[in-house]
Amino acid sequence: MVKTPESTDVAIIGAGPAGLFAVFECGMMNMRCHVIDVLEAVGGQCQALYPEKPIFDIPGHPEILAGDLVMKLERQAAPFDPVYHLGQQVVKLAQGERGRWLLETSRGVSIDARVVFVAAGVGAFGPKRPPLQGIERFEGKSIHYLVKNREDFRGKKVVIAGGGDSAVDWAISLSGLAAKVSVVHRRAKFRAAPASAEKLQKLADGGAVDLVIPFQLAAIEGDGDSLKAVLARDLDGNERRLEADALLAFFGLSQNLGPIVDWELDLNGGLIAVDPATGATNKPGIFAIGDIATYPGKLKLILSGFAEVAQAARAAHPLVHPGEELHFEYSTIQGVPGKTRG
Repeated sequence: MVKTPESTDVAIIGAGPAGLFAVFECGMMNMRCHVIDVLEAVGGQCQALYPEKPIFDIPGHPEILAGDLVMKLERQAAPFDPVYHLGQQVVKLAQGERGRWLLETSRGVSIDARVVFVAAGVGAFGPKRPPLQGIERFEGKSIHYLVKNREDFRGKKVVIAGGGDSAVDWAISLSGLAAKVSVVHRRAKFRAAPASAEKLQKLADGGAVDLVIPFQLAAIEGDGDSLKAVLARDLDGNERRLEADALLAFFGLSQNLGPIVDWELDLNGGLIAVDPATGATNKPGIFAIGDIATYPGKLKLILSGFAEVAQAARAAHPLVHPGEELHFEYSTIQGVPGKTRG
């Protein structure tokens, strides 16, 4: 039985900063949005790779943590009731009737949209999974590749695997919250920022964190989808059994354009060529914004992506609402639905 597609004005591929801000900009022009992202949480790289890292070039914020920026963008989009389809990838994009586009995701969700915004960063992200037998049944339950809410790990025994910024930052962050934090890394030296690595070492010296180095993940034990222990092994075959309620595996994210290469968009060096004034691609009704869009003079900055979103939303409006005149208004005049201006 063929499912009836979910209908929307704009389908946004990618839930990073540009994708989230697109919900707001489109919403301000009465355009409904569905957002699709392969990750299980919104925020893209900001949330998946460095939520605890400060960003210094967001206007109005001399310093803001990447995770806090994502939270604020999500809150800003909330009044417009976006529909999120997370943990799935757009695997098919085809021309529909009356200039519309039909999208299909890896979970079988069908979306019928008048306009498509491709905000996929540098392509589809997916976690690099450790080669552990039976890992699938624990994923999303007691084995995670990103942290949605640190409170989920309060009072739990947590094993963190990896040696980069994400592993070190979350080990530091959870050390005062979890019952126990163990860090498994195959080398004695971490690849994280020196200040963070030094802080982790101090926590380990004080007994707040257990550094299991140089070891690698070898196996997992559990009942059903509940993790019980993680086995780590060094190059000499020595093993350690670490009791665990949760395993956070931070081995980075694999990235590639994936199905985007099959959509007949003009690609330039793995990026989508667009009109710099509108974000329009060579396909009518498809726009590209953020890091995946390229044009002469392009700057890969979050703030550049925000400007591209505003331009693309205005260019998309006549496609979604043909014949309806759009008057440019500042948000201070227009306001936001559901908010009271003082």
